[in-house]
Amino acid sequence: MKLTGFEGTVAVVTGAAGGIGAALVRLLLDSGCIVVATDRDATMLPASTGTLHTRTLDVADARAVDALVAWTETTLGPIGFGVNVAGVLQVGTVADTDDAQWRRVFAVNTDGVFHLGRALARVMTPRRRGAIVTVSSNAAGVPRHGMAAYAASKAAATMFTRCLGLELAPLGIRCNIVAPGSTLTPMQTGMWADESGAQAVIDGNPGAYKAGIPLRKLATPDDIAQAVMFLLSDQAGHIAMSDLYVDGGATLRG
Repeated sequence: MKLTGFEGTVAVVTGAAGGIGAALVRLLLDSGCIVVATDRDATMLPASTGTLHTRTLDVADARAVDALVAWTETTLGPIGFGVNVAGVLQVGTVADTDDAQWRRVFAVNTDGVFHLGRALARVMTPRRRGAIVTVSSNAAGVPRHGMAAYAASKAAATMFTRCLGLELAPLGIRCNIVAPGSTLTPMQTGMWADESGAQAVIDGNPGAYKAGIPLRKLATPDDIAQAVMFLLSDQAGHIAMSDLYVDGGATLRG
């Protein structure tokens, strides 16, 4: 089955410089979308082409997000898809997390999702069409030792997206969540002490109350991006406010 509904559609992707965001941009371009790929560090983005437009964006800055959406609508046309991929990780116990670290994680992972979701709701509502996907985390639904700020910020982003979806569903605008588990991205590998890190994640860590991965492998960025593509597609036309876990069974839930 070939996914449909992408040809000529304008898509905005945050956190597009690497990992899941970069993989998603490639898939959207291959499917015929016009893509606005954004990241805080524009030097990590590829050069703009006919259908790829790269822009610097700090999702924590509400005015910058509003300006990016306005530029896209004026320059490229109505936005059909919006995908929140931008995210940051803070590891450490609650006692060791300072206020600045807590605020930084929420500014990107939660405020950023709110800023883009609000801006897209405002332009999609009059047209009564569109799809928004937030890339959250399985940590949003399962407690993680030493990851309170990250897990809490992702849980907030998940519930925000579902609430936004409840408001927009009667207008024909679908909002959904993809919740990845451990994925081969710099965010994941940055937590590894050595080359045995991947196997340790797969095996799990009872001491940290973390189950392993039943599929016995880590996700690739493409695995997650493909799930996002499905939720954006015509084939997911009756799916709204869904929270799709893509974690190889690690959280023992769907």
